[in-house]
This record gives sequence, C-alpha cells and structure tokens, in this order.
Amino acid sequence: MNQWSSPVIATRILAVLAAALLVAAFTIATVFPPDMPLGAGLTMIDHAILSRWHDVANTNLPPWVWSHLVAPLLVRPAWLLPASAGVVVAGAATSLASTGAASRSRRRRS
Repeated sequence: MNQWSSPVIATRILAVLAAALLVAAFTIATVFPPDMPLGAGLTMIDHAILSRWHDVANTNLPPWVWSHLVAPLLVRPAWLLPASAGVVVAGAATSLASTGAASRSRRRRS
C-alpha cells in the first residue's frame, strides 16, 4: 500500500478535523463562560438565527425533531457540541487507521 492510498488520506483528514474540533471546543470554553448554553452563543452571533432555524425545522421536518433533537442541544454548554464531535471523529480516524493496518497480508518468510 503506498503512502497516498485512500484510507491513509481519509485517516489524516479525520485526524486533522478531530484536532480542529477539539481546539474549537477548548477555545469556546476558554473565551466564553464554560456554562454558556449553545443557544445563547448562537444568539450572540446572530439574533434571528434560532427563529429562522425553528421556522425551517417546522416547515421541512416533523415537529419532534425540534423538540427532541435540537432543543436539548441548545441548552447544553456551547463547547460540548464541538468536543463530542471531535471525540467521535477521532474515534473514526483511529478505527480507520487500525483497519488499514490489520488488512495487510502477513507473509511468512522461509
């Protein structure tokens, strides 16, 4: 397997994405109050963003999506979403790296 094969590139991309997400989570937790909810952080960026997202969710998705998926995320700390995504992506990178190493054939030298 050469250096630029597709699993190696995907592993590196996922590792860089995981690092970026974890740095973003640390930055958010450091710059803003650590217990600031995600909804408050999004409102700081744009005051009407939550109402627009709510309108889009109501018109295009079932009502349970907003009440059971989006609303619980908005009350969690703002740093938690990028941190959890970073951990998941790091796990995917690790899994992809370990499957690439295990798939190599092990020939016995005589």
